[in-house]
Amino acid sequence: MNPVEVTLLVLEGRWKILIIQELLRGVRRFSELKRALNKITHKILTQKLRELEKDGVVYRVAYPEVSPRVDYALTPSGQAMLPVLGAMHDWGTQYLNEKSESNALVEKNGPAV
Repeated sequence: MNPVEVTLLVLEGRWKILIIQELLRGVRRFSELKRALNKITHKILTQKLRELEKDGVVYRVAYPEVSPRVDYALTPSGQAMLPVLGAMHDWGTQYLNEKSESNALVEKNGPAV
C-alpha cells in the first residue's frame, strides 16, 4: 500500500477531516464537537472518534467525575495533518474563486458554443 492510500484510509469520509479540523483548534468535549459539526449524528461522531483514536490520530481522556467528562485532542500524528488540511483549504478557496469567475463570465456572455 502506498502512502497516499494510507492517508486516504485514515481520513476516509467527510467527517474525519472535519473532526480533525475542529480539533486543530484545541481540546474539545464530545458535545462541543457535536455542536460544531451540527449535521453529524451522535452515533457517527462516536464511531469516527473511535476510528481516529484506533489509528493514533486522536486521543481521548475520560475524567471520573459525577457528571462524566471526556476530552478529545489530536496526537502529534494528528497535529501533523495541519499542512494537509491547509493545502486542502487553499485548493478549495482557489477552486471556488475560479468557479465563481467562470459562472460570472457565463452569465455575462452566455455559454460557450
